[in-house]
Amino acid sequence: MMLRKMLSVLTLAASLGMATTAMAAMPSHPQLKLTTIDGKTFDLSAQKGRWVIVNFWATWCVPCIAEMPAISAYVKAHAGKVEAIGVAYDDTELADIRHFIQQHPVSYPVARVPMDKPPHDFDEPLGLPTTWLIAPDGSVAKHFLGPVTASSLAAATGVK
Repeated sequence: MMLRKMLSVLTLAASLGMATTAMAAMPSHPQLKLTTIDGKTFDLSAQKGRWVIVNFWATWCVPCIAEMPAISAYVKAHAGKVEAIGVAYDDTELADIRHFIQQHPVSYPVARVPMDKPPHDFDEPLGLPTTWLIAPDGSVAKHFLGPVTASSLAAATGVK
C-alpha cells in the first residue's frame, strides 16, 4: 500500500509534465524482450530503424489511461517509422489486464511486468506514466516522467 501511495504522489508530480534525459544507470542501448498479453514476443532489438516508445503504465494510473489514446494514434499515424510497447508495470492479474485493454484498446502490443521485477536494462520507474523513447539506432533518446502527447513525441522524434 505504501508503494502505491508513493507512486500516486509521483504520478501527480509527473502529470505536471516533467521530462528528463535518460538516467545514467541505464545502458545507452537497452535490451528488452517481453512476452505480450497475447502470447507473442516483443524484442526491442528487432525494432532497429524505427523509433520505439517504451511506455510504463498501470491500470490504476489515471494519467496513464489518459495518454494511451495519444500514443496509440501517434503509432498508427506513423506506422513503419514508430512502434510502441505498453509495459503494464502492475501487479494486477494478467486476465484483468487483458480485460482492461479490451476496454481501452491500443494499436501497439502490451506486456505485463510485475512491480518487483522491472526489466533489467531499464531504470525502475520513479512514477507512472514513465516513457523511454528509443531512437532508430537503439539508443535512449529521451526519458519522460509524466504523460506524453502526440506533440511531445513529435518534438522528440522529429516524426510529424
